[in-house]
Amino acid sequence: MYPEIIEINDDALNLAELYLERKILTAKYRDDARHIAIASISNVDVLVSWNFKHIVHYDKIRLFNAVNLEKGLKTIDIYSPREVTNYEE
Repeated sequence: MYPEIIEINDDALNLAELYLERKILTAKYRDDARHIAIASISNVDVLVSWNFKHIVHYDKIRLFNAVNLEKGLKTIDIYSPREVTNYEE
């Protein structure tokens, strides 16, 4: 299986702006909002990130998903790499 490259589109840009309007993130972190919006619009099941301040943050995940549901999108699971890897010794 090969990775899929997902392009940003108007739907994702608009969703990211809505995240900012709802003050989930500030304009300073527009790229983080776009990251989540692209994943949401593309119907990914899980977004994996090391960004604990703006992305892998329980309260923010709930707010992103509330907006997604309001817009008729599915919720997105957001985890750290440690939560999705399996290290066997």
